[in-house]
Amino acid sequence: MEEIIEETLRPILELMHISFDKISVDTEEDQEHHYNINIQTDEARHLIGYHGGTLHAIQHLLKVLLSKKAEHMFSVTLDVDNYRKKQADNVIQIAEEKVDLVRNDRAPRRLPPMSPYFRRLVHLHLTQPEFEDVATASEGEGNYRAVVIKTTA
Repeated sequence: MEEIIEETLRPILELMHISFDKISVDTEEDQEHHYNINIQTDEARHLIGYHGGTLHAIQHLLKVLLSKKAEHMFSVTLDVDNYRKKQADNVIQIAEEKVDLVRNDRAPRRLPPMSPYFRRLVHLHLTQPEFEDVATASEGEGNYRAVVIKTTA
């Protein structure tokens, strides 16, 4: 599947006139059919686009094209120069800072509105044993939906 992913993505980038150094495809240890794809390029801003919109669109296109070639269900996460990984690390850091505030004064804290992907990331991260004293919930509608962190005690 890794070869199929690269063979499918390469022409998309070439048609966009994006030069790239490398396409890396890795699988998640705990998710057999999830593929993390990272493109190394000097033209990252063109691939990422405004608030990651272009990156999301390319990921969607790639998944549609791959679904016609794949023999099993799968998911992909497309990244450029680890842009999404850096964003995810930043979101987790902000969530952990809010957890400290919640633990100190027991008042619920609302994270900034974020995409479903990042909300899910926060919910999953805060289910780890070291966060058993806090709970999360998503509140709000549409673009204003955000994670709220509260204490369970």
